[in-house]
Amino acid sequence: MTTGETGEGGLEGFLADPENVTLDLATAVARCTEALGLQHSVVYLADLQQRQLIPLTDVACTLSVDDSLAGSTYRTQSLRVEESGTGGMTAWLPLVDGAERLGVLAVHSPALTPASLRRGRTLAALLAMMITSRRAYQDSFVRLTRTERMQLPAEMLRAFLPPRTIGTAHVVSTAVLEPAYDLGGDAFDHSLTETTLHTAVFDAMGHDLPSGLTTAVSLAACRNARRAGADLPELVKSVDEALARWLPDQFCTGVLAQLDLASGVLRWTNCGHPAPLLIRDQRLLADAMEREADPPMGLPSMLAGRTRQSHETSLRPGDRVLLYTDGVTEARTREGALFGLERFTDEVIRASVTGELAPETLRRLIHSILDAQPGRLRDDATILMFEWWPPGG
Repeated sequence: MTTGETGEGGLEGFLADPENVTLDLATAVARCTEALGLQHSVVYLADLQQRQLIPLTDVACTLSVDDSLAGSTYRTQSLRVEESGTGGMTAWLPLVDGAERLGVLAVHSPALTPASLRRGRTLAALLAMMITSRRAYQDSFVRLTRTERMQLPAEMLRAFLPPRTIGTAHVVSTAVLEPAYDLGGDAFDHSLTETTLHTAVFDAMGHDLPSGLTTAVSLAACRNARRAGADLPELVKSVDEALARWLPDQFCTGVLAQLDLASGVLRWTNCGHPAPLLIRDQRLLADAMEREADPPMGLPSMLAGRTRQSHETSLRPGDRVLLYTDGVTEARTREGALFGLERFTDEVIRASVTGELAPETLRRLIHSILDAQPGRLRDDATILMFEWWPPGG
């Protein structure tokens, strides 16, 4: 890059240079910042439980997601600006890959102008893609965002989980899972095609390594069938057959669902699991998705020759659907009471009234469950929520 070649032209030169492909991220951040003509920038990544924003460099301090301006950017996915302690201004920009919140970017400048903000947003978009592409194979990202050692069953299941949040302009699906470092048998899955959102929540029998293996096999069987174009009943059949063959003494409850993105038609199958919940117009529609559940997956003998049932309903614009495991509603407060379904849904409804983003709603909700505990959760607690808006709506 020649002297004075900064801004979008400088970035073009940086990206075109093949030697920059293998740069470590910290060096890449510094060089991209320079190429864009910005003074200084710092990447902060959210820890696994989304309580802290941890800087990529040791020259900055860890920040609270709940009690900092940087945290406000993370929570709301919007720009925040403040005076820098060393003079000039700091712009806090969200780091988002698709719909997945990764952290925030601090851009320091003598003064903030439309041009510097545009370049800051460009930098944030580029770095989000870099982080996503590298964290799959660079353990430095994993180490940075963990605050304690992970147990083996959790390590195994975490390797199978998709991003916490996926989405388009018309649908978003987001999930949380605790205890983050000591999972038993819970997992979630979601994916998108051009026409369909696929979602699932699994809860295997037990809270040990065989439970994790059961869930891992269930996830793999479901994905294998889905990617081969199988319809909903065939997805569940694939899980049944895989568990019966490879883990005949194990079983798994779960809900598998498919949402047609154009029409809003939702189809689902419930295999021995708590029924999905439907929130519409800031209220819970009691029993809207309550149906007789099939036996858990992995127990084909209990079907007695009949096929799995599929159910169908039509969503309206703005509807929110929640899939969850019983560890959510059966969590205990410090007083010994159940967290319960009413408190669970009330928190989601209050958040929807304020227009809070779906990923932030679940982040706060799972923290309220954890913070109400006298100790660690007795059971895994998993929540997946999706909301739908029709094309053209």
